[in-house]
Amino acid sequence: HKSGGLTDHAAGIHQDGVLKARDTYEIMRAEDVGWSANKIVLGKLSGRNAFKQRLQELGVELESEAETNAAFARFKELADRKSEIFDEDILALVSEESVSHEDDVFGFVKLSQHSETGEQPHAAIVFTHDGKEVSCESAGNGPVDASLKAIEKHVQSGAEMVLYSVNAISGSTESQGEVTVRLQNNGRIVNGVGSDPDIVVASAKAYLSALNKLQSKAERVAAQG
Repeated sequence: HKSGGLTDHAAGIHQDGVLKARDTYEIMRAEDVGWSANKIVLGKLSGRNAFKQRLQELGVELESEAETNAAFARFKELADRKSEIFDEDILALVSEESVSHEDDVFGFVKLSQHSETGEQPHAAIVFTHDGKEVSCESAGNGPVDASLKAIEKHVQSGAEMVLYSVNAISGSTESQGEVTVRLQNNGRIVNGVGSDPDIVVASAKAYLSALNKLQSKAERVAAQG
């Protein structure tokens, strides 16, 4: 990884030490080899101090301790599934955290999928609709298609998907995927974004995000009418 010294990304105690006394552990500063900042890779053993320090170095300011705690909880959850957390991952989870979800009509809870060669993929998803959990299942042409069809089975938005794109947030083989979904309904177009190491989960999150925006736009139009 791109650390300029002997930092072990799997050692939380050592990482804390690097933050407190960089000169003690680092043979070479990042600046010495042309990097503008020291890119310490975080992992599941990284503590809250290391996480907060990285946020500061990335120029991220969370408004409250509660937001920081929520972001750190999401970081730990991601670290359980992904051995190395890069700056791009941190920025993605913080930007997701900083968006208020209080008024969201739909919220992702969990998803499971089943796919075997020669069989049509099947997905089961649990999400919230106005605070109440809903469970839906569907088959589809692929796991993503099955998941989105399962959501639509309940929501019945009638929206048309006009864009679906996937980007890797960080450049490793186990990087998070960021999915963008663009929906069109009655002349209105909205974008939804979701990120997760599992691309099917990221897709479901993005779709629900877009549905939330459609819903809020519909409410604004109704209020104006």
